[in-house]
Amino acid sequence: MIIRPMTIDDYDAVWALWMSCSGMGLNNLDDSRDGIERFLKRNPDTCFVAEEENRLAGVILTGNDGRRGYIYHTAVDPGLRHRGIAKKLVDASLEALKKLGINKTGLVVFGRNEQGNAFWEKMGFTVRDDLVYRNKALAEMVRRDT
Repeated sequence: MIIRPMTIDDYDAVWALWMSCSGMGLNNLDDSRDGIERFLKRNPDTCFVAEEENRLAGVILTGNDGRRGYIYHTAVDPGLRHRGIAKKLVDASLEALKKLGINKTGLVVFGRNEQGNAFWEKMGFTVRDDLVYRNKALAEMVRRDT
């Protein structure tokens, strides 16, 4: 298995992978080819894909604001899970953030995503119950939960 930086050329395979994973929360703006291309241009060193036998096995999008890191849309091919692929992707992204001087990172997981929450807990991410996550759409989005 190879872990390498994601490029926009990976988009179609990444989208297909996201669609194969139940529980992904995607939308037509941020997760479009244009939206992901903007994200990759802003975060060229922190987004990764895993490849195995010339096929996409996993993906992680990680960005930062210069102060904190943020992880988005981590996914592994359902047929290839429980082989350490997600851990390798997370390790690569956290190491990349450290190289950029980022000391803390966070992520959001749907409460109903039991498998995802169990994984992130195993990876050492804790729940913050002292915060309220707030959101405001600046453009109309169509949300797609797979």
